[in-house]
Amino acid sequence: MAKAKLAIGSWAYCFGPYESHPHPLPEVVQKLSDLKFDGIELCGFPPHATPEAYPDKAKRQELVKMIQDAGLEVCGYAADFTAVPPAVEPYCNGPYLERFKQCVEMCVDVGSPSIRVDTVSSPPLPEGVDYDTAWKRIVEQWQQAAEIAKDAGVLVVWEFEPGFMFNKPSEIVKMYEDVGHENFKILLDTCHAQMVAVVGARQAPPKETLDGGILELIGMLNGKIGHVHLIDSDNTLHDEETSTHRPFGEGFINFDEVIPAIINAGYTSQWWSIDLCFWPEAWEVTENAKKFLEPLLEKYVG
Repeated sequence: MAKAKLAIGSWAYCFGPYESHPHPLPEVVQKLSDLKFDGIELCGFPPHATPEAYPDKAKRQELVKMIQDAGLEVCGYAADFTAVPPAVEPYCNGPYLERFKQCVEMCVDVGSPSIRVDTVSSPPLPEGVDYDTAWKRIVEQWQQAAEIAKDAGVLVVWEFEPGFMFNKPSEIVKMYEDVGHENFKILLDTCHAQMVAVVGARQAPPKETLDGGILELIGMLNGKIGHVHLIDSDNTLHDEETSTHRPFGEGFINFDEVIPAIINAGYTSQWWSIDLCFWPEAWEVTENAKKFLEPLLEKYVG
């Protein structure tokens, strides 16, 4: 495996506790540059790198120049599909894929190697949609999305989590298999993986957890992981919605076990991205997060 590169998701500084006073993207870029990060994972939600905020190639070139001048690379793009849930009519019949194409164009223009997707709808299911219909719609949308992105040279990565439907270990594996496209992979967030495998958070009955916990889930995803978010978990939910992304060393995840397990599961990307989503002091703990991970990545990745 090539030398590890460390990035962080910019959404940590504009979501949740920061929604009323977000750190502007140029300020985030400067901070990551000062801390000598290798890259940034761009938040495609307002007020950061949306297609609307950067509507043409000229604006996007300005964004790229700002990032490159700071000595950073773009390691991924978290697109905003909130308005077009892919399992819900009428969005699954055109609008979702139109939005997806816009976001893939954004990825190409800013040099992102991947685009993050999720199922958008809260568990267990969207109102008025049965399980089989929701599953079929998601599979069909992501099969088409994977092909669109493949033609553009962008990898599609699905981030499963308690806050969105299809959040059981068996569903994660089955979704990968049913989409069945070489350009579709799993985005493994260690915090979400802990909550899915150990806690079974927000799963529709019957709850499905794994005796081997997060390590067993990583093993089930052998050859399927396309991108990684690293952060700790204290086995709780943030606002009873999604996983609490607790700073490193304050939770239950043993990264001396998890990082080698991810590598052994066939993860080959250089990128390892920190995710401090919804943490109220994300800005303040960013430097410590980097200091925590650097020796571990040096030890196991090089």
